[in-house]
Amino acid sequence: MRTFILFAALFAFGIGDALVIQSNIGNAPWSVLAQGISKNLNITMGWSTFFISAVVLLAWIPLREKPGFGTISNLVIIAAAIQVGVLVIPIQQSFLSGVIFALLGIGMVGVATSFYITCGLGSGPRDGLMTAIHNRSGVRVGRVRLGIELTVVLLGALLGGKVGLGTLLFAGLIGQSIAVSLGVVARLTTR
Repeated sequence: MRTFILFAALFAFGIGDALVIQSNIGNAPWSVLAQGISKNLNITMGWSTFFISAVVLLAWIPLREKPGFGTISNLVIIAAAIQVGVLVIPIQQSFLSGVIFALLGIGMVGVATSFYITCGLGSGPRDGLMTAIHNRSGVRVGRVRLGIELTVVLLGALLGGKVGLGTLLFAGLIGQSIAVSLGVVARLTTR
C-alpha cells in the first residue's frame, strides 16, 4: 500500500508542478531551472526535470547520502507527470486563471508532498541534497534550502526560465501548504 501511495503522491506532485508551469505567471524554483535548460537544450520539461534530478542525485555521492526506493521513484515519476501535465493542461492566458492554476498547483504539491514524506521510502534528490548539506555544514535547513532555491532560480532565469508571481507564490506558500497537509494526513492515517 505504501508503494501505491508513494507513486500516486509523486504523480500528483508532478501534475501540481505542471499546473504552476501552465499558470504562465512564473514557475516553481526548480521548474524555472528546468524550463531554462529545456529551452537551451531543446528538450522537454519532463526530460529536463529528470536530468536535473539525476545530476542532483550524483551530488549525493561526495556527501555520502544513500538513495532509497522513493528517491529513484521521485526521479522518474515526477518528471513523467510534469511532462504529461504540460502536454494536457492548457497554458493560461488570463492573469486571474493563472493565479488560480498556480494556487491549485501549490496546494496539490503540498498535499502530494505530505503523502510522499509519510511513506518513509527515501527522500527526493533535492531534499536529500538539502539535508546532506545541512548535516555536513551545520548550516540551518531553512538557510540551506533558501540558498539552493535562490541559486536554481537565478541560474534558471539566466537560462530563460520564467520567473514571476507564480515563483513568489510558490516560495511563500509551499511550506505552509506542506505543513497543513502533513497535519491532515497525520490525522487521517492515525484513525
